[in-house]
Amino acid sequence: MKRFITRLAAFALTTTLALTSAAYAGKLDDIRAQGTVRIGVSLGGEPIGFRDDKNNPVGYDVDVATMLAAKLGVPVEFTDVSGDARVSMLVSGQLDIVVANTSATLERAKTVNFSIPYNRAGLRVIVQKDAGIAKLEDLAGKKVVVGRGTTGESFLKKSVPTAELIYTDNFSPDGVLLLQQKRVDAAIEDSSLLDYLATKNDTLVTLPGLYSNDPIGIAVAKGDPEFVRWLDMFVSDYIQSGAYDANYKKWWGEKSNPPALTPLW
Repeated sequence: MKRFITRLAAFALTTTLALTSAAYAGKLDDIRAQGTVRIGVSLGGEPIGFRDDKNNPVGYDVDVATMLAAKLGVPVEFTDVSGDARVSMLVSGQLDIVVANTSATLERAKTVNFSIPYNRAGLRVIVQKDAGIAKLEDLAGKKVVVGRGTTGESFLKKSVPTAELIYTDNFSPDGVLLLQQKRVDAAIEDSSLLDYLATKNDTLVTLPGLYSNDPIGIAVAKGDPEFVRWLDMFVSDYIQSGAYDANYKKWWGEKSNPPALTPLW
């Protein structure tokens, strides 16, 4: 009887250890097992993310995602995502990670987890120079390009409810083309995109000031705090190693001033 109890206890211990190991075999192990990391990037606007003349994904976020995959030690598989799809594809398990210029808001944090910021941006408005728009209130009755499911959409609906919203899933090239063809009066997007666009187009000018100051985080599905901790360490290393400063200036120019970021580790 004693021998039976001993064997039973040993079996219970072995089962407990196996279940414990399975519980801790999280996303890092899953990614290594599948041999690739599926990362969502937004290719809707220079210099954050776009396609080069060979149709390859390039841009600031693409570089961050590439560095992330290298640290994980697996090849990267990119998927172009924007708006609401960034979150829904994570939740449904179609993506492992999203590095897609995603503002880490309290509302989004109900659904997904975020790393510490790897960039910062704010909402800004860009307008046609001859549109007679000098301040936010002047957008009333005007056609404004906005990304569906973005913080810009939410902001305009509250601040200028009479603005005519023209939706686009890809700010570049669709929204940019609408602006260049003067089919719209203005656009609202992240300052990181619009500041760059204004330097490339003489007919466009950004309005002064920012309407938000948003942390841009790496997003992952809920349920694996250890993976979020690892991502925080990755971003901290990205900042402290000088890679952040170099990558920002690569895309916004040597004279640009990267927003201040604080490492956690």
